[in-house]
Amino acid sequence: MTDLDGALLLDVGGGPGYFREAFEARGATYVALDADVGELAGRGDPDARTIIGSGTALPVADGVLDVCYSSNVLEHVDRPWVMAEEMLRATRPGGTVFLSWTVWWGPWGGHETAPWHYLGGTYARRRYARRHGREPKNRFGESLYAVTVADGLRWLERQQGGEVVAVFPRYLPRWAWWVLRIPVLREVVTWNLVIVLRRRAEKV
Repeated sequence: MTDLDGALLLDVGGGPGYFREAFEARGATYVALDADVGELAGRGDPDARTIIGSGTALPVADGVLDVCYSSNVLEHVDRPWVMAEEMLRATRPGGTVFLSWTVWWGPWGGHETAPWHYLGGTYARRRYARRHGREPKNRFGESLYAVTVADGLRWLERQQGGEVVAVFPRYLPRWAWWVLRIPVLREVVTWNLVIVLRRRAEKV
């Protein structure tokens, strides 16, 4: 990881700040944002640099962030690519956007309802409720959505704000990037997809 001394970093969907110590150790000013107050208090009282807000409408001015980071959140957002565009908007030219998510057709795509999500998210949710007598935390259609590798690659092609730095399966060796070229295989083998962008300079 590179030095982040003095960088202003927003962790979108960061909950109570699980990555706070790691980023602050590199010199970043870390701010966590989450829409769920319960998640923000997951480690006790929220830190002072914590924001309650939506990833699809970031309460941040244009181009103020050095790094906009989001890990394992996109699949919980009903408009994931609106959130991705918001992250680009809030990042300064030359700044970094890091976005990763658990892909739907991977073995863990249904989260605690896996592997039954392969038979449909609604079926998996209902099955979980029957077996456990309660709804899963990650409820398909409400707090869990089918976000695929193909969705991410299509968004990359149409987005205009970022220069692609890297796209790779998070939990596979870097040499395994080639799996992203094979449509069906990539959806199953890519448990988690990472996209890293550098914010383009605004056109004059």
